[in-house]
Amino acid sequence: MKSMRFPYLIIILTIGIVLGIQIEKIFSGDSLRDGIRKLNDVLTYTEKYYVEEIDTPKLVEAAINGMLGKLDPHSVYISPEQFSSVEESFRGDFEGIGIEFQVINDTLIVVSPITGGPSEALGIMSGDRIVKIDGEDIIGITNEGVRSKLRGKAGTKVNITIARSGIDREFEYQITRDKIPLYSVDTHFMYDDLTGYVSVSRFSETTFDELESALHDLKNKGMQQLILDLRGNPGGYLNQAVKIADLFIDGKKKIVYTEGRRSEFNEDYFSSRDYPFEKVPIIVLINRGSASASEIVSGAIQDWDRGLVVGETSFGKGLVQRQFTLPDNSALRLTISSYYTPSGRGIQRDYKNKKDIKEYYSELSEFDEAEGENINHTAEEDSLKPVFKTNKGRTVYGGGGITPDYIVKADTISGFTRDLLRNNVFYQFVLSYLDKNSDILITKYGDDLLYFKSDFQINESQMREFLNFAKSKDIELVDKEYQQDKEYLKLRLKAQIARNFWKSEGWYSILLTSDNQMNRALTLFDEAKSIANL
Repeated sequence: MKSMRFPYLIIILTIGIVLGIQIEKIFSGDSLRDGIRKLNDVLTYTEKYYVEEIDTPKLVEAAINGMLGKLDPHSVYISPEQFSSVEESFRGDFEGIGIEFQVINDTLIVVSPITGGPSEALGIMSGDRIVKIDGEDIIGITNEGVRSKLRGKAGTKVNITIARSGIDREFEYQITRDKIPLYSVDTHFMYDDLTGYVSVSRFSETTFDELESALHDLKNKGMQQLILDLRGNPGGYLNQAVKIADLFIDGKKKIVYTEGRRSEFNEDYFSSRDYPFEKVPIIVLINRGSASASEIVSGAIQDWDRGLVVGETSFGKGLVQRQFTLPDNSALRLTISSYYTPSGRGIQRDYKNKKDIKEYYSELSEFDEAEGENINHTAEEDSLKPVFKTNKGRTVYGGGGITPDYIVKADTISGFTRDLLRNNVFYQFVLSYLDKNSDILITKYGDDLLYFKSDFQINESQMREFLNFAKSKDIELVDKEYQQDKEYLKLRLKAQIARNFWKSEGWYSILLTSDNQMNRALTLFDEAKSIANL
């Protein structure tokens, strides 16, 4: 068995090596054939003579990862175990019962039934505890165990037993698994009478369709201006970024172009269709977690002076990957080209002059920039970065992400609050709070989020309960830091309660009220209209 497996693994490795990589450089001048023979010999000798039994697949994966480590930070190997979950997140769906869940103190808790899924249709609720799956007690189940038991082919059935707070008896459900949508538009709603708000978390196969639908809904509700929130969005499919930029950019204008070592990877992408959102004033929110496709969209908006970009300088990922699936259902995600904004900016941060990949990522947390108006990008004028011009002649810079037109830093939190977040204390406290108060809140507020938002407050007694709860989880109170973050802590607890009843809209609509990047953006729509000649 082992003797058959080993040549097969060599074939996999060879395919990974051959795919578009100039191996001559890696193998110190050896020809491609000599390099493959050398690696084959090393693996063969190691398996045959090494002092201990070796795990050949792990050795092969280590060789692949070592090779890719000599390229750029975004060329990666994806193991068979990772492949299905990675594909799922970009495909935009999976098959299962449709719940968001957490395992807390060995108990499986439903955070929220996914909209449109079979669990929601059966009336499974936020806060429900799943105590049995197919009649088997699941106390102590792991996250991976939950996925293996509850996911499965659409049309198959699974039986679950649920305990619900305030009700003595347990509930039995037979759920027919189905395709469950994974939404990339986290939420959309009217923030006020004029302003539509949309948060996009990634660029998957379904993002354009989701966003177009959300925008039509907002327009029907009276949207006259839009905030598109791409903060923390790591990117995804390039074609989705192009289609999304096309929603806001009129005519036949270049949105992005790519250039690679091989000419077949050189492509130009243009806006091509007319949409009813091309004259809507727009502000795009970005931060250091906005990368790749997020930078394509925000870069096109900025280069065409279509709206304003507000927040913090983005990640700086200007490389395009193509995925090659290997025979054992692993994959090679290989950089094939660089992309450029309409003005010609390459936004990839330097990675060649870093000692390792850790430095490449960690330097983001060390980067500091001055807050303020940056319409003419004077914040970067002392930089050695190359200079480019927007459609109206404003100066912008390449080589380091998208720098906003208004630089607004994110709120900072104390170490005490970070400990609360890291230990999931907010959710656990709210879960216990709702066990006692859920019926009272439903009776008072019903489905009225606006009433809850304006009326409900976390009082001092509840804050003392929260601190006692945190202490029971071994979180040491730091009074100075608590006083500093107190209003934020109250707001986050309120948002966590709202999420239980109104899902993402409840969560975002509460937290955004104290979001300084959001609040600054709301004051800038006259500037956004002016720059876009609206």
